[in-house]
Order: sequence, then C-alpha cells, then structure tokens
Amino acid sequence: MLRTRVITAVILLVILLAVLNANSFPVFAIALAVFFFAAAWESGRLFDARSPLAGAAIWTFLFLILAFQDTAAPQYAHRIALLAAVGVGSWALRLAPSLALGLPPVDVMGNWVLSFVYGVAVLACFAAMLALFLHSALYFFSVMALVWLADIGAYFSGKAFGKRKLAPSISPGKSWEGAIGGWLSVMALAAGSTFIPSLHDTFPVRILAAWGWLGLFLVLTVVVAASVVGDLFESQLKRRVDRKDSSNLLPGHGGVLDRIDALIPVLPLAVFVGYWLP
Repeated sequence: MLRTRVITAVILLVILLAVLNANSFPVFAIALAVFFFAAAWESGRLFDARSPLAGAAIWTFLFLILAFQDTAAPQYAHRIALLAAVGVGSWALRLAPSLALGLPPVDVMGNWVLSFVYGVAVLACFAAMLALFLHSALYFFSVMALVWLADIGAYFSGKAFGKRKLAPSISPGKSWEGAIGGWLSVMALAAGSTFIPSLHDTFPVRILAAWGWLGLFLVLTVVVAASVVGDLFESQLKRRVDRKDSSNLLPGHGGVLDRIDALIPVLPLAVFVGYWLP
C-alpha cells in the first residue's frame, strides 16, 4: 500500500510540475478540466446522484466556458473574484455549519440543494486555480504548499502528541494537537519564506507586505482552519454514504476529492484575499 501510494504521489507531482513548466494557460486549463470532471463525478456519487457522469459533464462544461474567456480582460479577474467570494460564502453560510448541524438524508430535497452548493464550491476552487496560475506558477504553488504543509504537520503532530479528538464523530483520527501542529508548520514556513528574496511574489510575502505580521498571522490562521473544515466536510460526506474514499481513481490515495478536499475552501479564500492586496 505504501509503495503504491508513493508511486501515485510521484506521478501526480511529475504531472503537476510538467504542466507548470509548460507555462501555458490552455494546457493548464485542460489539465484542470480533467481533474475537475473526476472531482465532480466523485461529488455526485457522494451525494447519491442518479447520474454522476451527466452531472460531472455539465459542471465541466461550465468550467471550460469560464476558463476559455479573454483572460486579459479586466472583467475576467472580476468574475473569478466574484465566484471566489461565492465559494467563501458557501463555506461560511452552509457547508462549514453542517459539521455541527449534520447532513440531510440523501433522499430529501435538502441533499440536492447541498450538492449544488458543494458543486459551486468545487467550481470556485478550480476557478481559483486558474486565477492563481494567471498571477504566476510560483504564486499558485505557494498557496498549495500552505495546505500541503498544514496536512503534513497535522499528520506528524497528531501521531506524536494527539490525545484530544477534533471531531470524533466525523474523523476519529484527527486531533486538536495535530491541527495545532499543522498551523505551527504553516506559520514557520510562511515566516521563513519572507526572508528569501526569490519568494517575494508568493502569497505569504504579499500579505506581509500589505498588512504586516498581524495580518499574516490572521490570514494564515483562517487558511489553516479552512483546510481542516474542507477535510472534515468530505469525511462527513463519505461517512454518510459509508465510503472509505471518494473513488479509487488514484491508487493508494483514493479519489481526486480525497486529495483536494482541504484545497476546496482555501483556494477561493486565497483569491478573495489576494483581490484586495495592492
């Protein structure tokens, strides 16, 4: 299992680096569309949709329409920022509260409404990837790295010190100590990156330049909290339909949603915050 997991991770990293190295927006957008289709299909299955493939095709068509517009036009950035704001609002008003309120049964109208809200959130996440990449590949990678580090830091901190369960009814393996360890890891990386000149155009450094250390502390705290919420929400979806993974598309890792669950609330948040940076 570990060998399979490592091989899949290496392949995914090679694909990501190859796409970023191509420095081509159409190539990046098409690659994203493939993963978006998979994520939308998995989402449909987790919400017990009648035709997950048809739903995924419709969502992907909307994503492609959004992606292949005139990216140089000022309206393009405004549209992405607006969609990012809708994504942030979806998490704040409906998706995050479900961790405390619970999910509706899969056979009621409330489940369909929730599936649509989550679909918008996933669309906002992938649209945010487009905006971050348009800024620069380094800027895009700097936001992704924060989420990855939060996850890695939480894993090792939880293994070493985890005692107090974070959400035992949703994800018994997660602990408060792990979450704090992930947060500390992100803070350390962000603080260290501000002293490296070649990283001047990354997300943490731009926040520091605009809003100072307190602003950086507050924004990154919200980012880490959002990543935890995204992870827990997908775990809640899987638990409701008694699935271990969102799919088996990525051997050793589960599905696409299993890999990006923490990114779904974070990336629109990063675009929304970035839109107000000077």
